Amino acid sequence: MESSKSAPGGVPADQGAGAMSRGRMPEESEADVAMPLESVQARRFGKARSAQATALLEDYAELIADLLAGEGEARPTDIARRLGVSHATAIKAIARLKREGLATARPYRGVFLTEDGQRLATRVRERHRLVVDLLVALGVPVETAEQDAEGIEHHVSDSTLAAFARFLAGR
Repeated sequence: MESSKSAPGGVPADQGAGAMSRGRMPEESEADVAMPLESVQARRFGKARSAQATALLEDYAELIADLLAGEGEARPTDIARRLGVSHATAIKAIARLKREGLATARPYRGVFLTEDGQRLATRVRERHRLVVDLLVALGVPVETAEQDAEGIEHHVSDSTLAAFARFLAGR
């Protein structure tokens, strides 16, 4: 009897782990998966780049709201420490929040969110909680779910979030 060798992760070596890394099932061959149209692929990548650009603002707004609620103030030094960035990086991001109309700053008083900034922070927090709840429902440990949600919450569409909510409601 001939045994089948497996690549790491339990994928049979002859079925190619490379297929898995490209988002295909091991039984699919290169010929089975067609390249998307250029316009479709460009739209997908454009959406990801846009989400990355807004993720930064969303993370800062959410953290500022949390600091204001928990500490009563959101100082650039505290923001930098909690996000693990330099003070200069935090100042640049805060300046961007202010340009976008999401935050204000007062000398010696820290950073405050505008109404739009507070709405953004609330929306991001709700997205985060929904993603965490779904991941935990799927059996992901809480700490891992919290970490993974930090990226997913910025990239997932509203229709996918709605599907997450329906799934959770139907359990």
